[in-house]
Amino acid sequence: MTSELLDRSLIEEASKKSGLLWVRGAGAPAARALWHVWHEGAVCLVGDGPGEQPLPALMDGGVAEVTVRSKDKGGRLVSFPVAVSELVSGSPEWEAVVAELKGKRLNAPDGEGMLGRWSRECRVLRLVPDGDVAPMPSGSLTEPPLPSPATTRRPVPAGLPKLLAKRRRK
Repeated sequence: MTSELLDRSLIEEASKKSGLLWVRGAGAPAARALWHVWHEGAVCLVGDGPGEQPLPALMDGGVAEVTVRSKDKGGRLVSFPVAVSELVSGSPEWEAVVAELKGKRLNAPDGEGMLGRWSRECRVLRLVPDGDVAPMPSGSLTEPPLPSPATTRRPVPAGLPKLLAKRRRK
């Protein structure tokens, strides 16, 4: 019982303090970094809409594994299984979670219209811890980054080193 309470406390504190976590849905090839909020005993996410983070392999009623990283060092703190549930748009629970998510959403393209867009075009998920904390792995578990349109592989512009050198002198 004591171990279970300590695990729950670790999950809650780590999730509250970290602004980013890694989620691997059932059948997904790799974990994906997602921003979130901790609300009433669960990790809450918004995504799968235009301009929002993708939530692949996270289905209502499904399971996933969450890994929380340290905000300071970026290293793994804890990994745990979760039960995934999708909140119904407009429900009291959806409204409470969205109010929390709204405060954490950075650089929203539509500002106040964001909640309407989330209601029409996005999914809001609750990931409730469900099971024992996974033991720490013995290996590094490094993986190449997932493909993304935001990734660029271009050479550094020729004038950039000179521009940076000028800034250092001033």
